[in-house]
Amino acid sequence: METNCKKGFRVESDLIGPIEVPECALYGVQTLRGIENFKISKFHLNEYPEFIKGLAITKQAAARANFELGLLTKEQADAVEQACQEIIDGKFHDQFPVDMIQGGAGTTTNMNANEVIANRALEIMGHKRGEYQYCSPNDIVNCAQSTNDAYPTAIHIGMYFAHLRFLKHYREIINAFLRKAEEFANIIKIGRTQLEDAVPMTLGQTFHGFASILTDEIKHLDEAANDFLTVNMGATAIGTGICAEPGYAEKCVAALAEITGWDIKLSDDLVGATSDTSCLVGYASALKRVAVKMNKICNDLRLLASGPRCGLGEFNLPARQPGSSIMPGKVNPVIPEVMNQICYKVIGNELCVTMSGEAAQMELNAMEPVMAQCDFESVDLMTNGFDTLRTLCVDGITANPEHCRAQVHNSISLVTALNPVIGYKNSTKIAKEALETGRSVYDLVLEHGILTKEDLDTVLAPENMIKPVKLDIKPLK
Repeated sequence: METNCKKGFRVESDLIGPIEVPECALYGVQTLRGIENFKISKFHLNEYPEFIKGLAITKQAAARANFELGLLTKEQADAVEQACQEIIDGKFHDQFPVDMIQGGAGTTTNMNANEVIANRALEIMGHKRGEYQYCSPNDIVNCAQSTNDAYPTAIHIGMYFAHLRFLKHYREIINAFLRKAEEFANIIKIGRTQLEDAVPMTLGQTFHGFASILTDEIKHLDEAANDFLTVNMGATAIGTGICAEPGYAEKCVAALAEITGWDIKLSDDLVGATSDTSCLVGYASALKRVAVKMNKICNDLRLLASGPRCGLGEFNLPARQPGSSIMPGKVNPVIPEVMNQICYKVIGNELCVTMSGEAAQMELNAMEPVMAQCDFESVDLMTNGFDTLRTLCVDGITANPEHCRAQVHNSISLVTALNPVIGYKNSTKIAKEALETGRSVYDLVLEHGILTKEDLDTVLAPENMIKPVKLDIKPLK
């Protein structure tokens, strides 16, 4: 729906006074106040469909509860429910133009939803937009609610939708690493600690390690997301339930559970819950853990693929674009690099959410809008990053097995694998001579007659260097 149409205006009034609202707009006077007051960022509510869906579900549940309590007529309740369902189904999202970052603890966003739903309900009932005597944004759509319970409840529902979407993409990048682990299972390479040669392993183990550390975070993400299923709906202004009838909170939360199919519960203490935004802090922290691990993985991808001639060069990242305006033939690891930057942004968002969570005062946290924006943005950034990393990088990685094998055989750290067989004294002697002469550990062990070639090949067989083994081999001297 076009919001910038030029088909005239209707006049609406609020506490501040009358104002002209575009006739084609489903939103009303308080939304327009918010548009005028909060020209802050490029982050607008209409770019966060899961949040809008959460708002519509919250209002739909409230309408059901209020109808059951006799506070709405059947015509009003049916029209409001239909309007909410249309929004849930993806309609009219362009009618939510307010900035996500706003003063007022989310009042602008709550009223944006109230006005859009009210005006759409009026159309369904056969009335004109703005004829609020038949269906008021405040008295009907916002009945028995405050921004201070409806807004955080909508955030919780929207974030849980975002979490479920996020997990699908998260599991896809994990599976991409697992496929590479299987593909590279038999490619021997040198492991490294502190950027120095360590001991042999397989390239498959490297990629399996990437997958496993990411998999470990799923339980933390789920635990953090489960906190969103506890809501303060019915708390109204500060948690006392003023302006709501007895039983409303329980009926509304039951309706939320019915609409979503989730195990949504009412908080045990609505006063405490109304100022508590720790679930947003907790989820931001869970995302930060993922970002820290993904950042390490992308750093490893860039290092291990460095080259092509003068780097580690264990595998090749897909070439995506020319890497220099001055150096012909240069190709950069642009996909891991962009994922690195996403991780930094998510880590920064977590700090913003933490500071905002700490800023709660008395019975409310007025900083919740920026907390919501950061959490929703982090989910979107990570989701897009995972898809980009998987499809444009990980799926196309190819190994350099001969180069990896040569590095192992040329590594002085190979002597570590010999240490249990030939002893520390012999191992130290061989390592020192290899360092001084540049010769291989393999050749020096044979030259000094410490092991036969057959025994040496057994000890250094790939399958014997990448896991604990017991070898019945004795040194010749």
